[in-house]
Amino acid sequence: MKLIVAVDNNWAIGCKGHLLVSIPNDQKNFAMETTGKVVIYGRKTMETFPGGQPLRQRTNIVLSRNPGFKVKGAEKVCSVEALLEKIKAYPSDDVYVVGGEEVYRELLPYCDTALVTRIDYKYEADAYFPDLDADSEWRLEGESDIQTYFDIEYTYLKYKRMISGR
Repeated sequence: MKLIVAVDNNWAIGCKGHLLVSIPNDQKNFAMETTGKVVIYGRKTMETFPGGQPLRQRTNIVLSRNPGFKVKGAEKVCSVEALLEKIKAYPSDDVYVVGGEEVYRELLPYCDTALVTRIDYKYEADAYFPDLDADSEWRLEGESDIQTYFDIEYTYLKYKRMISGR
């Protein structure tokens, strides 16, 4: 399983329920990477999507502890165990964790690849992703050239887990 995330220099990912910044080419990269694949996210993350709806042209799985939560166009699971059982039906390389903070933390141990957009800035934030540079289980395997959107510089990073996941 993979994960895809955009972080700032402090590994922050959001503030008050929103992304730190919207970068059109990063959004295109996200769409290109995940279209036709399985995306896993929490209910609060889904509420940030256009219209608060599941992402089009993807198999959407929402991880929510609320047994009464229902959403049209997505499957819902109430536990990590149920999620792991459900995704056995899909090739591991086609499954992406896409947020938010709690879901990333819960599922990081099951991921073997992290696709990280590193934004060269420190934003005000209240949601963070674990610092993969400080985690000996993860190694930076690839880095793009610096990209620019107005005055924002960012790079695409690919991390691989050195110790197999669960």
